[in-house]
Amino acid sequence: MKLAASPVRTNLQRWGRAYFAVQAMAGVAWWIAVFLSPAVRTATLGSLDPIAVAVFDVPLFVVGSAVAAFGVRAAALVTAGWTGVVAVALAGYATITTEAGWGVLIMLAATACSGVAVCLVMLGRVPTELIVRGPFAFRPASARRTTAAHVGATLGQMALFWGFFLGLLPLALVWLEQRWGVSLAFPSMAVPAGLTILLLASALGVASAVTMSSRGSGTPLPSAMPNRLVIAGPYRWVRNPMAVAGISQGVAVGLLLGSWLVVAYAVLGSLLWNYAVRPLEEADLEDRFGAEFRQYRDAVRCWIPRW
Repeated sequence: MKLAASPVRTNLQRWGRAYFAVQAMAGVAWWIAVFLSPAVRTATLGSLDPIAVAVFDVPLFVVGSAVAAFGVRAAALVTAGWTGVVAVALAGYATITTEAGWGVLIMLAATACSGVAVCLVMLGRVPTELIVRGPFAFRPASARRTTAAHVGATLGQMALFWGFFLGLLPLALVWLEQRWGVSLAFPSMAVPAGLTILLLASALGVASAVTMSSRGSGTPLPSAMPNRLVIAGPYRWVRNPMAVAGISQGVAVGLLLGSWLVVAYAVLGSLLWNYAVRPLEEADLEDRFGAEFRQYRDAVRCWIPRW
């Protein structure tokens, strides 16, 4: 006997179908603009022949999205897959030719949204638990390690993460932003504002990391999490000071580099962390620390400090 789908799952599937309906209408509007406006055609397709692109894109993207809006799962899979292929191909084309940069950004956004929508249509949810599998699974740190070892490991992790997420990746985004021709002018106050935010956020990040590793006998990494619930230092005022610091640092680096893509990357990272990672992390904390964590969660907010 087949069990009826839960109301929540059914509602999320409707949201997925609604997205594909919106995407189909947006696709129609975009193709009309491509053929009527040379500016739109140049910004999104560069020198590509719009007719040759439309032969494939209209049935696979526009029509496919419309069919997926009626709940046809095969159409949702085909449309999402095609969107990803177009995004990758267009990104390569734009990087080589310096054309169609805005088209790349549009298709990358469509790829991400289509991926979420296809999960909703197929599963009735987004399987965020896959994020914390394997080496990223939540595990307590070894109790045999000393406090100094935990602090040292934490500082080493911070150096690696800051070097990649606040150094190499932003520089790559700036290069792509310039290569794709999608740069925007920043006001003159962006640099001093970015420097101030970066210094304050970095101080908060270091203080939070040292507090966690010295008081909690662990590190910020999921594979070596603290063995004790930390309610000291910055954690007295906000539940996730390291996340606040990291996101602020990303925005600050974007201001310093004059890159709106880096700022957007930091904002998108905050959304991903808040809606995908944080619920999993807090469920693990509640499972391990029970009433102590629930009391802390009720008393201290996640993002906005409570003095």
